[in-house]
Amino acid sequence: MNTRHYSPLDALLVAANDALQTMFGSAPVSARANPAAAHASNETLTDAERRHAASLMRINHAGEIAAQALYQGQALTARESQVQEKMAHAAQEENDHLAWCQERLTELNSRKSLLTPAWYAGSFAIGALAGAAGDKWSLGFVVETERQVIRHLDEHLQKLPTQDARSQAILRQMRDDEAKHATMALAAGAAELPYPVKKLMSAVSKVMTTTAYWI
Repeated sequence: MNTRHYSPLDALLVAANDALQTMFGSAPVSARANPAAAHASNETLTDAERRHAASLMRINHAGEIAAQALYQGQALTARESQVQEKMAHAAQEENDHLAWCQERLTELNSRKSLLTPAWYAGSFAIGALAGAAGDKWSLGFVVETERQVIRHLDEHLQKLPTQDARSQAILRQMRDDEAKHATMALAAGAAELPYPVKKLMSAVSKVMTTTAYWI
């Protein structure tokens, strides 16, 4: 199969189109079945539990917006075509997560974060900078990002109402995929990020998760 090679301008236009589609386009369509489909939709949640579950899923939706931006930014500046392909494949799986989270938010009669453009723009810039630093650092950024995401998902699985099986099924599949992305990046030659960078990433993530719960 021949791989199409884009000029720098073409790549920027593609990235701009991806950004607009992610933030303002129609609801994303997943390539895989929603894991929630295996569970009944008539769970008995109180109003308070429903609001809490929706807020947690809004955080995860915001995280998937950020993940799309990160991978698209990294793919734009990655040097090796194999790394670009791996980033593109991971972005497709993150698109599945985005679709599932959005579907669950609709089921819970809630909305996505009002700060979606900010999450996307900041994450795209970080991803592009990581990619420009070199593929091994870009891949290292993927590993650390996914490790932190897995920790957040584990926390949310503990915090979700026990009867919210649909949200739990989505988060469990997301967790499996994120672990796979980290393993992929390690196998491709990821470098271990310096400790201060990891702490900064954790602090930025904390701001997003705290804010997205409410806004």
